[in-house]
Parts: sequence; structure tokens; C-alpha cells
Amino acid sequence: MTESIAALQERMEAAARALDFEEASRLRDRITLMRGGASAAAASAADTEGLVRQRPGAMGLGTSQQRVAPPPGWTPPPRPDPMTKGRGTRRR
Repeated sequence: MTESIAALQERMEAAARALDFEEASRLRDRITLMRGGASAAAASAADTEGLVRQRPGAMGLGTSQQRVAPPPGWTPPPRPDPMTKGRGTRRR
């Protein structure tokens, strides 16, 4: 398996030198899958088009989490009035 990873790395570097970055990214994803434990056949058959990577410059906890989209027709609740915050109906 290390020979096939090394061969894929050589092909990836050659594609990057040839400025074929799409092919280089596909090979990079295959190498990542194989290092994670997938077989060579499973890595080549995997669809990696939908993978989303962390944006450059986004650092810290929670930066690579997916954003949740609200359901259609949902409106946020009204914000509380800051002038009435902390005022209860009881007197002290």
C-alpha cells in the first residue's frame, strides 16, 4: 500500500507542476482516504466532489463546523426590549 501511496504522490506532484490542480486535488483526496484505511479500489471509487475543507485563515474551535440553514418560512423570534429588561411585576 505504501508503494501505491508513493506513486499517487508522484502523480499528484506532477499534476501540480503541470498546473492541473483539479487532478492534483483528486489525487490528494485519494491519498488521504488510503492513509485513513481505505483500500486502493475503494479510494479510487469514492466520490470526493462534495468534500468541504476548512477555509484557510479560519482558526479556533468550531471553525470547521457546518452551518445550519433554517427551514423555509422560519422567522427569528422578536428580541427582548432592553428598556424593560430586569423589571418584574413585583415590587421589592
